[in-house]
Amino acid sequence: MSFHFTTIFLNNIMMIINSKNITNSEVAKAIKASIRNIPDFPKPGVQFKDITTALKNPEVLQLMADTLYDYYKNKGITKVVGVESRGFVIGSILAYKLNAGFILLRKPGKLPADTYRVDYELEYGIDGLEIHKDAIDPNDVILLHDDLLATGGSANASLQLLRKFGDNPIYASFLIELLELEGITRLGEAIDVFSLVQY
Repeated sequence: MSFHFTTIFLNNIMMIINSKNITNSEVAKAIKASIRNIPDFPKPGVQFKDITTALKNPEVLQLMADTLYDYYKNKGITKVVGVESRGFVIGSILAYKLNAGFILLRKPGKLPADTYRVDYELEYGIDGLEIHKDAIDPNDVILLHDDLLATGGSANASLQLLRKFGDNPIYASFLIELLELEGITRLGEAIDVFSLVQY
């Protein structure tokens, strides 16, 4: 990307961000413009959506966090649950802005105290997620956050983990949703599913 093109690109994003009457479609446009597409990663045929180019831009990072905060600020969220590892980035910012606690969902063997665990299928094997058994209280209202909703495998496993604590209200948010993979159909346990951008 040339310097001239980069300058125009950033100026266009700033015009959108600084608009007083910014719409959801303009938010999505600004965020999408900052996400890098990597063909054939991690394997041939996959179009990988790289959010590191969005996260490194302070204006876009703020736009993503503020948009999600505005969506959830009146829903009574008391705990934000971030899925390892990119779910930790915006998830922790949301917890701070919502005056909520932040909970880590981690791969097996990473959490030091007693945990619940749920395994889920990958294309070439099994993976798992764990949560501390003392992470969620009976009256918590939960926001589950991850960077990407694709097939819904890890998101569904996350919801199963959270259901081990009871019938807490659970919202789910994502930066990106890949519509053709229909992952949202596996998230019936959530009250509401919201993604900033969709492909």
